[in-house]
Amino acid sequence: MNKKNIFLSLLATVAILPLATLATDGSQVTVEGIIQAAVQTAWYIADGVVVILWIVTGILFLIAQGEPAKLNAAKGALFAAVIGTAVIIVAASAVYLVGSAFGLPIT
Repeated sequence: MNKKNIFLSLLATVAILPLATLATDGSQVTVEGIIQAAVQTAWYIADGVVVILWIVTGILFLIAQGEPAKLNAAKGALFAAVIGTAVIIVAASAVYLVGSAFGLPIT
């Protein structure tokens, strides 16, 4: 295994263990609770990334000062921010629709 795979494995383990703790309903860990905690954590991370991406895009437009190369970079960042926001909205809708189709209480 190379260092990247080891790092990703450790990161996944560190991310899953707290989710198992958050998934308890008093005395036992449930698969449904782990899934809900994972989905909620993923939303928090994705929302944070999109907000940071929008802020960076705004800063790039402010720094561009009319230079064509910098404006192109800012436009690329704007495109990425719009696509990222759309992906998160579609993903949230898909999770809600699948959850409601199977009768899972997705919050």
